[in-house]
Amino acid sequence: MKKIVILLITVLIGLSSCVSTKKFEALNAKYQSAEQALTDCKANLMKCRTEDDAANAKIGFLNDQIQAHKDNIAQLQAALDKCVNMSQQGNTNISKLLDEINAANKYIRRLTEINRKNDSLTLALSNKFKRSLDNLNDEDVDVKVKKGVVFVSLSDKMLFKSGSYSITSKADEVLNKISKIVNDYKSYDILIEGHTDNVPIVKNCIKDNWDLSAMRATAIARYMQTNLNVDPARITAGARSEYVPKASNDTEEGRSINRRIEIIVLPKLDEFLKLMDQAPKAE
Repeated sequence: MKKIVILLITVLIGLSSCVSTKKFEALNAKYQSAEQALTDCKANLMKCRTEDDAANAKIGFLNDQIQAHKDNIAQLQAALDKCVNMSQQGNTNISKLLDEINAANKYIRRLTEINRKNDSLTLALSNKFKRSLDNLNDEDVDVKVKKGVVFVSLSDKMLFKSGSYSITSKADEVLNKISKIVNDYKSYDILIEGHTDNVPIVKNCIKDNWDLSAMRATAIARYMQTNLNVDPARITAGARSEYVPKASNDTEEGRSINRRIEIIVLPKLDEFLKLMDQAPKAE
């Protein structure tokens, strides 16, 4: 390359005497252009080599990826072959599982239907209690629905004398109203709970608050059976003593709230037990 450049310079010097300045400048411009083109070609060559090296590295990486994918495909194919070999047994298990799911869904639908029916009956029952007892003092009567069960809470002063389990004559009105309603709902059981405050009772015939709450609950149960024709097979009488308070026993107002009888009207448990026996069994 250097020989060509020297030759060109020699030719140019030799011709300088016989060519015009204008031609010389034109030739010199072409030389400069050729020199720049040569430089550009060298730069492009270096760039191409760099890109070639990068491309070769990328090809190597892609080849590794391809091999990894081939290995993965081989593993998947092996797993697929295993699944195909087990297909007959798998189909049997799937069919059995579908039968169990269908049975469970049928059972759940039945439970939901019964629960919805019970909720509707319970709401109607609660509304009847509220309408029937509407003329009584709100402080003495409280009707609530909790988890599908109707709670009728009656203060002790509506039913008994202080410290006594003998039912007063004025209790007949409220117990008569309650009994008429529960007699219309024969698919429900009646739980009667006696509650007291935490003040110890001092009477020879009553040992403690357990005794008092039990005697009051059984007195109400006996009265509803004997005087108001409620089927005793539907009734359960229970004592809770002072241990399920609704308010603090630190004040007279709180103690008054805690001295109560709760008549709880709930669906018969045997219906639910029958349904539990019909639940699908997992093998």
